[in-house]
Amino acid sequence: MTRTPDTPPEPDIGSAYDPPIEPLVVIHEDHEVLIVDKPAGLLSVPGKGEHLADCLLTRVQEAYPMALLVHRLDRDTSGIMVFALTPHAQRHLGLQFEKRQAKKTYVARVRGRLEPATGTVDLPLIVDWPNRPRQMVDHENGRQAVTDWRVLRADADESRVRLMPKTGRSHQLRVHMLALGHPILGDPFYAEGEARDHPRLMLHSETLQFRHPDGGKGVRYTAKAPF
Repeated sequence: MTRTPDTPPEPDIGSAYDPPIEPLVVIHEDHEVLIVDKPAGLLSVPGKGEHLADCLLTRVQEAYPMALLVHRLDRDTSGIMVFALTPHAQRHLGLQFEKRQAKKTYVARVRGRLEPATGTVDLPLIVDWPNRPRQMVDHENGRQAVTDWRVLRADADESRVRLMPKTGRSHQLRVHMLALGHPILGDPFYAEGEARDHPRLMLHSETLQFRHPDGGKGVRYTAKAPF
């Protein structure tokens, strides 16, 4: 799930962190923005401890020293991320994310047949403090979280869905799918049994749409899901 820079970083994930070693995939670059495809299993920003120093931000800045963080994806989620290449672009893009003007779509594989074919989840979320970084639904104290979904194809075992978050809460898509009774396959926090037994979290940030910092023209970038 996408999170803005002021979202608290994910807690120490321990010695099990084994990020993928693969070349940086650049989808687009110009004088203001850099669009990359983050692999699953790689932190967006450094965690606590030297063993968690390897992250997408560090790798990007090795090639683009001027790159600045705009938003994040969860470690286990792959897909589109935008980095700013100037302070102006960082401010411009940051406001778009803050005001929910940036539009994102995700692709996921979830357990079971999701019905109906389209719908909306509107369930407030809050951190499950004893079990961080897990999140949970809390109707009294949670922050509003809204997700639209559309089923792309389905059978009795699983559904392939497109998810359109209207808010950007931590683990939003993962908890919302769980709340519907259809956890995302391969989810180490929310899936159980056979649904958890997959090589990765089957969640991918597929498209990102925003106004370009230079002139405000609408742009849209896509990274095809690897599953």
